[in-house]
Amino acid sequence: MAAAGMEVVEDVTARAIVGGTEAVAGVFPLYRTYRRLRARLGGAERPHALVLIDFPEFNLRLARAARRCGVPVVYFIPPQIWAWRGWRVRAMRRRLSLVLAVFPFELPFYRRARVPVEYVGHPLIDALATVPARGEARVRLGIAADEHVIGLLPGSRHGEVERLLPIMREAVARVAARRPSARFVLALAPTVDAAFVSRHLDGASVTVVRDDVHDVIRASDVVLATSGTVTLEAALLGAPMVVCYRVSRLSALMIRSLIRVPWMSLPNLVLGRPVVTELFQGEATGESVAAEALRLLDDAGARDAQRVAFRELARGLGEPGVGARAARLVLAATRSPS
Repeated sequence: MAAAGMEVVEDVTARAIVGGTEAVAGVFPLYRTYRRLRARLGGAERPHALVLIDFPEFNLRLARAARRCGVPVVYFIPPQIWAWRGWRVRAMRRRLSLVLAVFPFELPFYRRARVPVEYVGHPLIDALATVPARGEARVRLGIAADEHVIGLLPGSRHGEVERLLPIMREAVARVAARRPSARFVLALAPTVDAAFVSRHLDGASVTVVRDDVHDVIRASDVVLATSGTVTLEAALLGAPMVVCYRVSRLSALMIRSLIRVPWMSLPNLVLGRPVVTELFQGEATGESVAAEALRLLDDAGARDAQRVAFRELARGLGEPGVGARAARLVLAATRSPS
């Protein structure tokens, strides 16, 4: 967005945290950011609209401040209240001018809750339109056409990487013992330090690639993925996957008490059935991740079944032009009486 001309007042992307207890240390820096943005909403540089993207714990508070200042609020990529903490819809009804839904099933959900909503489709439809084909991605990464490649997607937050990369490292060792010719490529998120990742790899034979996550996914035969948006990216790019996740024990208890759906990965949630294997908390071990990866590598039918389901998923996420549709609706909100 900065490259597109946006003035960056505060950048909170590097502070993103998953979990309950894990978030405590980040509260005070975020509160300072909140106060600065709240002051801007009521000051001389008050915007014509506030566009919120994900991050509900922070953004719903900012939405309340914006409404008090008479600033229309548009939520793009809204909270997954259909999955957990559904009571937040009441705050959304009071504070939002419009929700831009990215999944088709969100439309009737918000309408039933009497929250203004328009379906625009998922922005990944646009973002992935220019990803190269598998052959070209392999050429760009220096990977031979006949190599078996396992992609590692350990997440975009340091806490995720710290918990999951040791598990992936053990899985790499186990897969390599069975498939000595296999190649392992890790897609490094721009928010994660390369030296930090290198320490957790501890000498494992893994190629680390920065800023080319889509090429890595496209080039891979199987990906080991942290639960999150990257699983949806992998599905839309047709990459068979194993999904794993770990948080603190207390956070896990909180999640289990609040969640209302039986899955954690977006492909399974969107399709409404278990298409990809999910390994959560104690189930996420190097041994179990390796076993699932080897199953997919050895079983062409299992890989094809995932790819068929992923094509079904892609058909339900809207048409290209998501960004333009969202932009028109944001501009319309700036002219609304609210």
